Amino acid sequence: MPEGPEVQTVLNVLEQEIRGAEIREVEVRHPKLAANLPVAEFEQALRGQRIEGFSRIGKYLVLITTDYDWIIHLRMEGKFYVLPAKPDPAAKHMHALFELADGRCLVYHDVRKFGRMYLYPRQEDLRTLPVFAKVGPDAFSPVTVPEFRQRLKKNRAIKLNLLDQDVIAGIGNIYADEILFASRIHPQTPARDLTDAQLADVLHNTREILAEAVRKKGTTIRSYTSSLGVQGEFQNQLRVHTKDGSGCPVCGHEIEKTKVGQRTTYFCPMCQKLPGNETRAGSQSDTSQPASARQPAEED
Repeated sequence: MPEGPEVQTVLNVLEQEIRGAEIREVEVRHPKLAANLPVAEFEQALRGQRIEGFSRIGKYLVLITTDYDWIIHLRMEGKFYVLPAKPDPAAKHMHALFELADGRCLVYHDVRKFGRMYLYPRQEDLRTLPVFAKVGPDAFSPVTVPEFRQRLKKNRAIKLNLLDQDVIAGIGNIYADEILFASRIHPQTPARDLTDAQLADVLHNTREILAEAVRKKGTTIRSYTSSLGVQGEFQNQLRVHTKDGSGCPVCGHEIEKTKVGQRTTYFCPMCQKLPGNETRAGSQSDTSQPASARQPAEED
């Protein structure tokens, strides 16, 4: 699933391509795509609208039109294309077509059909919209340590807290691994055991890593691409994610792979010691079987 930096990359390119564009015609081919309105009402509402603004909260794209806040969640496989003309009706997986007044066509493509779109009358504060009722503060927002601690689910692993969009929005599996490695925190550490200094490190590294990922136009691995002619480069800077069996870039110990709440997780057992389990990590033999040999790889 695209995470905050990938969504921001899509948003940035869309802003370059379609800012000020007028939507002339709308065709939604997958009824569930229009999440909070009947398809016919959704289509009619967007006809004649001009795209005036662009925003993001967590993993949600926000296109602000003349009269509406148009909220889009790409989910697993959602992509946008800006085509010079309306595509062939037989083209596969093109579930929404937005014909623009200049003749181009904004196309929403989604192999798995998990993406959703919401349309609301424009609001001054996007946070008042129902779709964001259970979405926590964006990962780039200036959350303080006390606010962060208050939102954390104390008995859950910190990795799962970072993935919980109700706690903090925009972090997915890739960046959670990188943030915790930069913070020297074991991903299974219960949130209640983290000090204020550690939480401050997590918040700082979250902003630093995500900002760098945005500068690199996201992480292009497996099935994710921006689909708008942009190839992400942050995968070249990953330090632990997908690096099981490789040496840690800090200490040289072998990076391990495990599961945290059914999510594949990568970490260095020397740099990221689990509280109360420091002896095991420090005494582990360099010849021990790597996690990659114990568990089959899975697509995150």
